[in-house]
Amino acid sequence: MTRRLKFISVVGARPNFMKVAPLHRAFSRIDSLEHLIVHTGQHYDANMSKVFFEDLELPRPDVYLGVGSGSHAEQTAKVMVEFEKVLLKEKPDLVIVVGDVNSTVACSLAAAKLLIPVAHVEAGLRSFDRTMPEELNRMVTDVLSDYLFVTEESGVVNLKHEGIDDSKVFLVGDVMIDSLTIYREKARRSRIKEALNVKGQGYTLVTLHRPANVDDKENLTRIMRTFKGIEKLGKIIFPIHPRTRRRIEEYGLTDEFGSLKGLVLSDPLGYLDFLNLMMDAKIVLTDSGGIQEETTFLNVPCITMRENTERPATIAIGTNVLAGLDVERVVALTKECHEGKWKVSSVPELWDGKAAERIADILLESSEAVPAVGGNKNSEESDK
Repeated sequence: MTRRLKFISVVGARPNFMKVAPLHRAFSRIDSLEHLIVHTGQHYDANMSKVFFEDLELPRPDVYLGVGSGSHAEQTAKVMVEFEKVLLKEKPDLVIVVGDVNSTVACSLAAAKLLIPVAHVEAGLRSFDRTMPEELNRMVTDVLSDYLFVTEESGVVNLKHEGIDDSKVFLVGDVMIDSLTIYREKARRSRIKEALNVKGQGYTLVTLHRPANVDDKENLTRIMRTFKGIEKLGKIIFPIHPRTRRRIEEYGLTDEFGSLKGLVLSDPLGYLDFLNLMMDAKIVLTDSGGIQEETTFLNVPCITMRENTERPATIAIGTNVLAGLDVERVVALTKECHEGKWKVSSVPELWDGKAAERIADILLESSEAVPAVGGNKNSEESDK
């Protein structure tokens, strides 16, 4: 009788859920595979986590580590300690990590130390900005990984330049787009516009969360001035992270933001509600990597309020434009969009909703070559 394979997929923060959902759907159709989901608890409140499991029809996590918040070092260390316990108990054949959050690098390192193969979904993306914690997470995870599943051609080029063996690298497309294609029609039934009292399609949707933007008073002031420059064009919908709301209060900017008559602040939204708003937005302002991809697929104009992006395809052929926190440039670009002036775009290769199926096929085809070490190496071999 053929031994049943066991894969563990790791989720920790909001973007991870959209990437693991289509993988779980693909794996669940394979009788010879047991697929477990481990939630590290990096994002842990209902708006940041639970609602995404419900929206994406994911089962309850098989294991919840509950690591919570902390500094980068604290959070990474907590995840490693707790995830190692899971690996030693479950003895998986493969660990699958997605994206670039602290949980990604922590679980990759814990698995690699136990000689358990690692697959990195969304490998090879580079901003070339090492001040971003995510960039360091991406680089370390890619070095540790045995399977590197790439979303766009730039990732293949980056990994080649970094000396990663070509046999480990697979251009498969974007699992974020898989989720979007699966749940787009369901998202259309969301009543979020009614809840926010928003009508039509002339609004600007904003998602900003990076510390460099929202944890700095000067930059948060620039964002407020940008809103002031575009509020006459239509409503500005800003689902706001609790930390960002606290920063606005701490920096004494509550009155300034409150004076913006066109600004609609909401709590963080679930996947379906946000997708509903994004599909109908006139333009999206963001510092999120995933949003750059989704807007390109949806042909929605996007301005990325960062100085760089790890997703250059969204710039080269997609709807995305880099503008940093240049208030005048962002305002000018938004006005151009409302005037019907935006670049012609297209969708990158293999962004067709079938990336997870390709990943599943590759992993199954090579499963006989996957060493079933299953955590046989353990911490007693480490230095004491």
